[in-house]
Amino acid sequence: MRIFETYESVVRGYIRSFPTIFEKAKGSYLIDEQGNEYIDFFAGAGTLNYGHNNPKASEALIKYLQNDGIVHGLDMATTAKKAFIEKFVTTILEPRNMEYKLQFTGPTGTNAVETALKLARLVKGRSNVVSFTNGYHGLSQGALSVTGNNFYRDESHISRSNVTFMPYDNFLGEDVDSLKVFRKYLEDGSSGLDTPAAVILETVQGEGGINVASKEWLQGVESLCREFDMLLIIDDIQVGNGRTGDFFSFEFANLNPDIITLSKSIGGGLPMALVLFRPELDQWKPGEHTGTFRGNNLAFVASTQLLDYWDNDDLSKAVFYKEEILKAKLEAIAKKYSDWGMKVKGRGLVYGLEIASEHSVASDISAKAFENGLIIETCGSSSHVVKFLPPLTVDEETLQAGLEIFEKSVDAVMQEKKNRLTEGF
Repeated sequence: MRIFETYESVVRGYIRSFPTIFEKAKGSYLIDEQGNEYIDFFAGAGTLNYGHNNPKASEALIKYLQNDGIVHGLDMATTAKKAFIEKFVTTILEPRNMEYKLQFTGPTGTNAVETALKLARLVKGRSNVVSFTNGYHGLSQGALSVTGNNFYRDESHISRSNVTFMPYDNFLGEDVDSLKVFRKYLEDGSSGLDTPAAVILETVQGEGGINVASKEWLQGVESLCREFDMLLIIDDIQVGNGRTGDFFSFEFANLNPDIITLSKSIGGGLPMALVLFRPELDQWKPGEHTGTFRGNNLAFVASTQLLDYWDNDDLSKAVFYKEEILKAKLEAIAKKYSDWGMKVKGRGLVYGLEIASEHSVASDISAKAFENGLIIETCGSSSHVVKFLPPLTVDEETLQAGLEIFEKSVDAVMQEKKNRLTEGF
């Protein structure tokens, strides 16, 4: 690992959590240079919903490159882009009666968010945007301004203007209706809330700690958007693309967002970002929002193949089935250590085991899990939530094996903590 310590910036993060050199990956497994296998419950932070080196994508990519297919084409028309658009429209949009224009932005999620914010402000002629507590939308200037996560916000590198934060569902407690707070700010002309161009939110806050918004709350936000002439932007970058069981995470609430941002798994493991918006919002001038790497032809090829998973509802059913296995195991662990204030949260195959932050054991559990052959990370404002993001394609046997490793790791950390308390440390 010395070469990384010597030459790579100290900004590196995940290499610290998982200190080994990975060489290969397949399905739900990562393999390091020594041949050690690790079950992957991290899946590239939600980028690898279909697993590592999915053969559907790999075979198509090899064939495409061998035939000298276009790798870089700016926003020119290519056969790869044509095939992707056709597949996305016929497989995802049309069956859901969704009518959206597609815009390919720079290749990352934060590029998609920047585009969505810029378009909303352009269309509405207003600059203010409402975001929510503990939200995460990216780390470039515009996306960072609507990110509530304290770890990433710093006075030295953030513009705090033109963004107002409102309380997310249950942020003020289960007995407080945060939508009433939002409404009061909108109705009172002296509240200090400039009429927003848009509202941006995640239906499940991933980095924020697996905070799950209810159907009723989401529908309430949409109603406020319609009543007060604000655009509704759903950031589906991490929890879309099947992560919650449906292709879009908002389908269960029957929402009709004005703008949707997609990235991570939409590229089939390769960099790609996509913004969907209602046709009447397509008010750009040609070339008004551009970028050298808008549209990744290799990602188009991979994604076109992987969208085959959505030709029927088999994958959705599998996600909901495996959710019950995951949820049951986590609830059993939380019950076993009820005096530690553990809480299980999630939807589909994005789950979190929240541990009272004053105990500070989530990171210890992640580290112990790595020692035992499981890749799993933490999230939340105090890194107090262990975050589960296994590939959607994980087989039941591997899922169960990973959960056994996780429980073993929790038991070991808890025993160590108990011993320290007993010894007076």
